[in-house]
Parts: sequence; structure tokens; C-alpha cells
Amino acid sequence: MNAVILAVLVMVALSLARVSVVFALVVGALVGGLVGGLSLEQTLDAFNEGVGGGAQVALAYATLGAFAVAISRSGLPDMLANRLITLLGKETTAAHQARVKMLLLTAVLLVAISSQNAIPVHIAFIPVLIPPLLTVMNRLRLDRRAVACALTFGLTAPYMLLPVGFGAIFLNDILLANLNSAGEPLGLEITRGMVPMAMAIPVGGMALGLIVALLWSYRRPRDYQAQDIAANVSEGHTPAKPHMLGLVMSGVAIVAALGLQLYSGSMILGGLVGIGLLSLGGIFKWREADDLFTSGMRMMALIGFIMISAAGFAEVMKTTGEIDALVSGAFAIFGDNRGLAALVMLLVGLFITLGIGSSFSTIPIIAAIFVPLAVQFGFSPMATVVLVGTAAALGDAGSPASDSTLGPTSGLNVDRQHDHMWDSVVPTFLHYNIPLVGFGWLAAMML
Repeated sequence: MNAVILAVLVMVALSLARVSVVFALVVGALVGGLVGGLSLEQTLDAFNEGVGGGAQVALAYATLGAFAVAISRSGLPDMLANRLITLLGKETTAAHQARVKMLLLTAVLLVAISSQNAIPVHIAFIPVLIPPLLTVMNRLRLDRRAVACALTFGLTAPYMLLPVGFGAIFLNDILLANLNSAGEPLGLEITRGMVPMAMAIPVGGMALGLIVALLWSYRRPRDYQAQDIAANVSEGHTPAKPHMLGLVMSGVAIVAALGLQLYSGSMILGGLVGIGLLSLGGIFKWREADDLFTSGMRMMALIGFIMISAAGFAEVMKTTGEIDALVSGAFAIFGDNRGLAALVMLLVGLFITLGIGSSFSTIPIIAAIFVPLAVQFGFSPMATVVLVGTAAALGDAGSPASDSTLGPTSGLNVDRQHDHMWDSVVPTFLHYNIPLVGFGWLAAMML
């Protein structure tokens, strides 16, 4: 069996068996490296070289966690939750609750979409926005898997379709650039306008999966234990009684943190400035800063270590050289059948991205291989865009190591009632990757 496939299968199987995702990634990397022909020393060297690339992301997550803890101590989350509960009114009919659920899900979805394009802050909004809403979700008996699906759709679909914000990076700077780089010697030329048009059909499949998740799969009520969300976030600290200066500074800190992130591109710097402003507002004293960061890192530590381990896993897979062998071996089996060729491209992309956890990182790996194959099989330029773009995006939603699933888990699991694998990864994998394969294949055959 190909080392990449075996490594991903081992990682996913261990994760689904509720083994720590960090442990699963390390074991998967070791298995993939050894089966791929590397010695134990070479595998560890590649893994260690890769983990450095995830350190910055892990530190950013820890800073966001500390910022979320500081916000929770301001009393703003309690005030927000109480206001929302008041807005629900005393009516508790099923029809009324269903309307409120859909309004809440729609609001979360729109914020997630805007985080990729209009206000490209990516997942930075989740630790601030979602924990205060958990009290309301519990009262509505809202299945958090539906919220995870809404968040993940908003974190992935926009950059695949809209060429602004992160979409400009994915569609123009990465996908278009790599397609033309690989296609130039073959006479293939892709224009900027072709890329979002080609990706519209696969994104339509994701939209269908979102509708199924919200209106059918997770529409039934689900009960969660009533807990003091603020206490869970603050690790036992009682939030301060809201006062005008504290609330004003909380709002200023949130705006400043997001604005500075947009300006500098650094979540770390934005979080630190936000924490400083909250301290000036009297939310906490500077001598409590160590405790604040400890609480924040404790809340986000798992996600940070998963990102670090995923970077090491990806480096081992690249070092083995088995990704090239996976592609060439698959096409040697299926010959010149265009339908099977398109399906193989998509499935190979799914396996690669499941392990790496980033569609942005997958494109440079597969474009140089897929573009010549697409030309050889007679696919049109638009179909080539669909195959490479969809193959890269497959697995971003539904990967245990993707920030598109780790981000939602970080907000929904504050009270330890939302399992990363079974409540974020599996639902998003089923509702987004299956439609992406189907619609991506259909688009490649039609265009």
C-alpha cells in the first residue's frame, strides 16, 4: 500500500477511536515514513523539520485563547447571553424556537463567511464570539454539530469562490499561479476570470451539504448540561460585574485586535494589543497576566499541538516522495478512462489534504502532477481548474488537523461537551467532502 494512504488511514483510524489527534498524527507520520523507505532517523528528522512551521500558528492560537479569557472576565459574555435570552421572549413553542435557531445559525454563517473575504480575520473571531452564545444554544437545545457545519462552510466555501481576502490568495496567488506555471510548457493558459467560474459548481455541492446538515441531519433538539460558560473559559475566575468603562474597553479591544490583525497580518500582535487594552480598562491587573496566558493556553493547547504535529506529518509525507508514486500508480491502473481519471485526481487530493490539513499547502504539491495528466486526458482548461482546485479543497473540511475544524471546536468545546472528531470532523467530512467529490467530478466531465 502507498505510504501516504497508509499514513492517513492510520491517523484517521486512531483519531476516530478517540486516541489523541496529536498521538495519531505522530504515529501516522512514523508509519508513513518507515513504509515510504525512510529510516527511523530520517523520519524523525523530517518530522522535526516540519514542526517548526506550525509553531507560529500554535502561538497565535494560544494568544487568541488568552484574549478570549480576558474578554470573558469583563462580564461582556454574560451580558450578551442575557440580552439574547431576553430577546427570545417567553414564548417557547417549537415553531418559535425553530425560527430563533435558524436566525442564530444564519448569523454565525454570515460572520464566518465575512471572516474569509469582507473582514479576513479567519478563525480569530471564534473564541470571542461562540463561547458567549453557548448558553443561548443550550437553552434552544441547538445541536452544536449544526453550528460546526455552518462555521466550517463559512471558513472554506468563500475562499474557493470569491477572489477577495483569503479567496484572492487561494484563487489567484496559489491556484491560478500554479496552474499556469505547470501548464505553460504544455500550452495551457488559465485566465483569472475562469477560476471562480469553474469553482462555482463544487461550491454549489458544499451549499447543498450545508442545507442537508441544517435542515435534516442536525435539526432535532440535543440536550447539553447547563454550565457556567464564563467559569469554564476563565478557569474558575468569576467574571467582573459589567461596568461602563470595562464594556467600552472590551468593544474597543475587539475592534483593535481584529483591525490590527488585518493591518499587520499577525493574530499574535492583534491578540496582545487586545489584551493590553483590556488591562487598561481594569478587566484584569498586569500581575495577573501570567495566569491569564496560562488559562488561555490551556484552553487552546490541544489545537496548537495538533497544528504543530500536522506540520511535521506533512513534511514526512513530502520527504518520502510517495505522493508522486501515489498519483502515477493510480493512473497506471485506470488507463485512459477520463471518468476514472477525474475521480482518482479528486480522491488523491482528498487523502493528501486530510493528512496535511491545508488546501493552500496542497496545491503546490499536486498542480505540477495533475496539470500534465489533465492535458494528457484531454480535459479543458476549465475542467483542469476544477480538478486541481477541488482536489486541493477536499479534506480541508473534515480533516482532524485543519483549522476549518479545529477553529469551530475551540469555540464549541469550551464546556467540554463538543468532541472534535465526532462532532466537528465527521459531520463536516460527510456533508462537504462527499458533495465536493460528486459535484467536482460532474463539473470536470461537463466543462
